[in-house]
Amino acid sequence: MTARTKGTQRRALGKGLGALIPGAGSGPGKGAGSRDYFLCPVDLIVPQPDQPRKHFDKDLLDQLAANIREEGLIQPLVVRKIQGGSYELIAGERRWRAAMMAGLKELPVVIKDVNQDKAFELALVENLQREDLNPIEEAVAFRRLIDDHGHSQAEVAARIGRDRSSISNSLRLLKLPNEVKAMVLDGNLSEGHARALLQAGSVKAIITLARTVVARGLSVRETERQARALALGSDKTKKASSPRLSPQVRNLRDQLQRELGARVKIVDVKGKGRLEITYTSYEELDGILDKILK
Repeated sequence: MTARTKGTQRRALGKGLGALIPGAGSGPGKGAGSRDYFLCPVDLIVPQPDQPRKHFDKDLLDQLAANIREEGLIQPLVVRKIQGGSYELIAGERRWRAAMMAGLKELPVVIKDVNQDKAFELALVENLQREDLNPIEEAVAFRRLIDDHGHSQAEVAARIGRDRSSISNSLRLLKLPNEVKAMVLDGNLSEGHARALLQAGSVKAIITLARTVVARGLSVRETERQARALALGSDKTKKASSPRLSPQVRNLRDQLQRELGARVKIVDVKGKGRLEITYTSYEELDGILDKILK
């Protein structure tokens, strides 16, 4: 898992539910007299299309539905009003699903007056606060915040109370082949295994090792060891097959790497070839471009 303590996360996200539900934690019924709190017909509530969480464990839903059938839905859902007189969920989709399974016809809701972008951010914070997201779902959510909502990695980190490196590490999981991401989503591979697999290098090596890990129940440490061995073998093959660089080209490559702060590859054959610059995030790319274009 990412290098953060639960205590740190709770301090950083302590205002999450308080921002969503004024008076949350102050005792049952708080806010019941508000115009924004009421019992809403269940068929008027719709899930948020951009909900970060996509996978819901059926057994846990069954357990929650049984509890709701006995005790009712104690904590209200958080929704926003949308066209057509419906209400879109911001927080509480798991409870909403379980309540429908329990046969409830009306559910307590709190209306939050926010736009679609803000609703997505609140849904992400709520899921992170409850530690409900799968590592792949979390990485996809971070990517959406960066690409679709215009936040930098640093802004995302500050918003959810993590350091920037944890956001970068999470985003790296999206480089996994789809088959391996599915294994993480299904719970067959842990986040630690997923990070270790990235060290294997090629897509084929990652998939092969992932299947081995699942079949044999390898530990994270053993996965790391085998991934490094696969990458080392791949590097030796590449070095054996790639043309040797002249001292002048090697010096140029090293100088570029120092100046740009990024890995540089030069393929040169008798004065013809290509120059490759590797970046691991859009922010790193922006930094490289600033240095090139200044």
